[in-house]
Amino acid sequence: MSATTFAPPASTDDARRAIAAIRRRRLAGFVAAVVALVVCAALSLAIGSKGLTVAQVIGALGGADGEAGTIVRDLRIPRTILGVLAGAALGIAGALMQAFTRNPLADPGILGVNAGAAFAVAAGAAAFGITSLSGTIWFALLGAVVATFAVYAIGAAARGGPDPLRVTLAGVAIGAFLGGLTSGITLLLPEVFNRMRGWNAGSIAAVPGELLPSVLPFLGVGFALAIVVAGPLNAIALGDELAVALGSRVVRTRILSVVAVTLLCGTATAAAGPIGFVGLMVPHAVRWFTGPDQRWILAGSAVAAPVLLLASDIVGRLVMRSGELPVGIVTAFVGAPVLIALVRRRKASGL
Repeated sequence: MSATTFAPPASTDDARRAIAAIRRRRLAGFVAAVVALVVCAALSLAIGSKGLTVAQVIGALGGADGEAGTIVRDLRIPRTILGVLAGAALGIAGALMQAFTRNPLADPGILGVNAGAAFAVAAGAAAFGITSLSGTIWFALLGAVVATFAVYAIGAAARGGPDPLRVTLAGVAIGAFLGGLTSGITLLLPEVFNRMRGWNAGSIAAVPGELLPSVLPFLGVGFALAIVVAGPLNAIALGDELAVALGSRVVRTRILSVVAVTLLCGTATAAAGPIGFVGLMVPHAVRWFTGPDQRWILAGSAVAAPVLLLASDIVGRLVMRSGELPVGIVTAFVGAPVLIALVRRRKASGL
């Protein structure tokens, strides 16, 4: 009896090639994002109202004294670090919100989370005179968690559980309401407005380096929770019933995701102000390279979002060389056409 050999079906070979292509694309995209982040960080140290050469930046990093050393160490290094931290926080928060709500338009700005944090900070400044980062961070977290639960509760109030359209509409409505209250506080109390004017536009220029360690514990816990829920979110993307059948604890995953979003958005907003569109644009762009795996989407967003934020900050410095344009305004200009492109491109907008 002759031996018979069995060749794998062509469909299996095609699947293996497709998986290999996805892995190569993921790796290439991630490496490109890391390179872009290094380039943007270097440009952030060199570009400003006073341009510095590469030799001056290297000398300042090596401890050289003089004007260049003061500018780099005291001003631009803290600004760049804050840009990386805030960008990663907003990017991961946006990816988490899109995943656990299954809403491709979910974003800390669109769903009112940033507005809740900003209103709480304004209220704290008006009522208690608290404007330091170490104090406002608690108000920002409180405002973020209240806004998050309010939006989600309204979106889930009708039959059938949370609906992406209802959640989005609730977020827009609550965000507009809280934004109006924040504007009213700052206009009725000029001293609050003067303290919050730059912060309310979204800026990473005003936080001294010695205050940065105060945000690290909150961001660290938020990043850790994002890692914990990344795997279960893949199951939730298939639907709640199938996720439960696969052994995923849906309620626990959503609660941890909300806590992570609150910590990340609240901390980023307290430090840099309400910066919009970063959490919306970046996860969509990353998804083009990574596919639907939430673990890769979160990792890619953590690297790509700081690239967008630092690049926008650099553009703001170049556009107004005598001063600077706040990064939140630049991301808004970039975000509007990108949002239109995402709506027009069904493949990019779907989860």
